[in-house]
Amino acid sequence: MILQRTKHIMKTEPSADTDKTSIQVIERMISLLDALAHHPDPPSLKELSLATGLHPSTAHRILNDMVLKRFVDRAEPGKYRLGMRLLELGNIVKSRLNVREAALDFMRLLHRKTHQTVNLSVRQGDEIVYIDRAFSERSGMQVVRAIGGRAPLHLTSTGKLFLSVDDAKAVRSYATRSGLSGHNKNSITDLAKLERDLSLVRARGYARDNEELELGVRCMAAGIRDDSGKLIAGLSISAPADRLQEEWLEDLVGTANQISEVLGYVPQ
Repeated sequence: MILQRTKHIMKTEPSADTDKTSIQVIERMISLLDALAHHPDPPSLKELSLATGLHPSTAHRILNDMVLKRFVDRAEPGKYRLGMRLLELGNIVKSRLNVREAALDFMRLLHRKTHQTVNLSVRQGDEIVYIDRAFSERSGMQVVRAIGGRAPLHLTSTGKLFLSVDDAKAVRSYATRSGLSGHNKNSITDLAKLERDLSLVRARGYARDNEELELGVRCMAAGIRDDSGKLIAGLSISAPADRLQEEWLEDLVGTANQISEVLGYVPQ
């Protein structure tokens, strides 16, 4: 009995060939999904076969299986498109992602490169709120913002990013509500000057705070966008005014773009 049972168990164990075949099927499924994603109009079986290098009968068999699972839909006889199940799964992924989770590892990498504090901020009304940061107590002189701290939009680099996507009427309304009050001699308190600064932000794709919030502290910020293209957060580097380096700007913008891509943003 023991020998027979052992023999039976050995027969049910998957072989290396079975594993290889399963992986191959998955790879073919992915290649078909990629091909469907790259076609703006529903492609035919022949077009998908040519795009993936799969034999038409193989492609047809896999497509039929994916239709049953709603990963692929038949747009019309002989033509296919991505299925609604992918949209459902995509929405689940989107709902479980948040900007802090997406950003933190990238922020730590940027901090290790610059040795300065990297801040993540969002807009709440007429202020920005610092929601996370990357810094190290061993990195020497740094500017550390408190998580949960707030600052006026027009006095911060991230705040200017958010104002730059507002229309002219909204910017004027903000100026009226806030009074464009300043914190020091470098603060922008004039609407015309603020509008010129925001024009530069739009043209450059990044923003600066030149000791406008706090004397002796300079910042640079780049925007983070979600899958709809909406600006949802700002990534900034804060440093003592004499330590901020221009070469960090490229790394900052690149890091913000990487976070945006994780959140589903596709640059136009």
